[in-house]
Amino acid sequence: MPTFNTVNAYDYGLILLYFVIVVLVGFYAARKNRGTDDYFRAGGQIPWVLAGLSNWVSGFSAFMFVAAAGYTYRVGVGAILLFTMAAPAYLVGYFYFAKMWRRARLETPLQFLTRRFSPSTTYFYSVTAIVPQVVGIGQGLYILCIFVSTALGFGGRMFNLGGVELSGLQVSILVVGTVMVLYTVIGGLWAAVLSDAVQSVIIVVMTVIIFPVSYLHLGGEGGWSAGVQRLLDEVPEGYFSLQGTSADPWFLLGYAINCLLGYNVAWHLAQRYYSVPDERGARKMALLCAVLSFVGPLLWILPVMAARVIFPDIGSLWPSLKEPAEASYVSLALLLLPHGLIGFVVSAVLSATLGQANDAFNWLSATTTRDIYVPLHRRWRGHEPSDRKQLRVAQATMFIVGALGIAVALYIPRFGGAFEFALQYYSLMAAFMMPVALGMIFRRTPWWSGIASCSAALAVAITLMVLGVWESNPLARNVLSEAVTATIVFAVSALWYRRNDPRHAEIERLDADLRTPVPDAPAASHAGLAVYGVIGTMTLVLGIVLSLCTFLPGSALAPASRNLIAGLLLIAIGLALRKVAARAQVPLPRP
Repeated sequence: MPTFNTVNAYDYGLILLYFVIVVLVGFYAARKNRGTDDYFRAGGQIPWVLAGLSNWVSGFSAFMFVAAAGYTYRVGVGAILLFTMAAPAYLVGYFYFAKMWRRARLETPLQFLTRRFSPSTTYFYSVTAIVPQVVGIGQGLYILCIFVSTALGFGGRMFNLGGVELSGLQVSILVVGTVMVLYTVIGGLWAAVLSDAVQSVIIVVMTVIIFPVSYLHLGGEGGWSAGVQRLLDEVPEGYFSLQGTSADPWFLLGYAINCLLGYNVAWHLAQRYYSVPDERGARKMALLCAVLSFVGPLLWILPVMAARVIFPDIGSLWPSLKEPAEASYVSLALLLLPHGLIGFVVSAVLSATLGQANDAFNWLSATTTRDIYVPLHRRWRGHEPSDRKQLRVAQATMFIVGALGIAVALYIPRFGGAFEFALQYYSLMAAFMMPVALGMIFRRTPWWSGIASCSAALAVAITLMVLGVWESNPLARNVLSEAVTATIVFAVSALWYRRNDPRHAEIERLDADLRTPVPDAPAASHAGLAVYGVIGTMTLVLGIVLSLCTFLPGSALAPASRNLIAGLLLIAIGLALRKVAARAQVPLPRP
């Protein structure tokens, strides 16, 4: 029976430090927000590297380190095929969608629907897509806090707060949710991007440390190469061949379509693309995400494969868990990392899920303000609201959405939990994304084609679900039926397109914009580099604190010197980022 390091006061201190940093990020970002243009799209001044890191890390969540780790533990090499599928999807973005999103010249993500289809399409999506997003925020928060409350050891405890009895899970939901709402409401998109950058550094350093030490432990005195050989020799038969869902061609097709849509036309991704200075930067961002989406998953998939040998009977280690394999990555951390780095791992999972929820907060508030509040105010009052009023509405919207997300997270246990719900929930999103992708590629369909294709796709998918058709493969059933139905309805609707219809005037203008490249903006990109100094400073603080953790007691399996390695990595990254920021302070030569 292995001996795990449990979270102690030092780990709590590092977790608290992370919380303080993300809140400070929000206050710093607030200073950069001079109006709603800064709040929603950072004034179009986000450097492409920063936008790429932000977008990449937003694809991570506690789900990746818990449920996806469990999948890897069970099926083996098939996980590599599935969880690196974002890389080719981003390459499609590099060649097409990245530049198109930047050429669309948007202020909010759903403004694309207004320009490509009609204002009524935007209202339709606001009602049918925004509410499920709130549920998604609550689900993500709930899954995260299952991990956090268990890792910190108070999941089964009860707390009395002001006469109200709350479980450890409920307390963690309230605390984590409050911090998530606070820094997002204060800082807007700048807060999201800056905190995502810090989160990406945390995740990379954590995975870079766990990857080699897991194979060093597996190899014993023989070292890393012996660990690899032991993995090859001792895993179950078929572990290095496709099995289960990873060998199901229908599942793979549905999963690939979902990835293609999710990594090219999801609203938070669109927001990143039009927030960089030019389309060259948008394409570089997509390419960076493609590389990270191939290399990054390998850094946590390969250690989990080693865990299959290190913990051959993981069910005996975590008998209280419904799916003990989902604790495989956490088990590696608790076995092989010293105090300090353990707190770092918890912070990494926190940061990944918070970043994902933060993106949803931002685009939801953007579309509520710009696409709903402003048009209604203009219709009722005869003029647009002031920039200050728009900013206040956006912040209020974020607060309300956050509060609703926390409420959903608290009530999810009453509906049987979130994991089974997740499969159905995400597979239905293709119905909303297909008209967006089709509308960007084919721009000669009438103003109602988006509503029609989305409604038809949802109707078919829900009908098949209710009738119990193909219950063994719900993701493939939902995604494929939605994709086929939306495409057919969209194609047929083209028969009703008339260029001289006044309702299609904005479609023609959008088509002209999408054919017109956005000029390069080197000055804007150069100015945006200054934010690297802030990220560098925060990274330096984390690196110095983690280096000091070298003096904490360690063990033979988890020597405290590993804190120093991680700390020095962070310090090196922090110094490099500050050097980049220092160059940005040098005045540009006058033409």
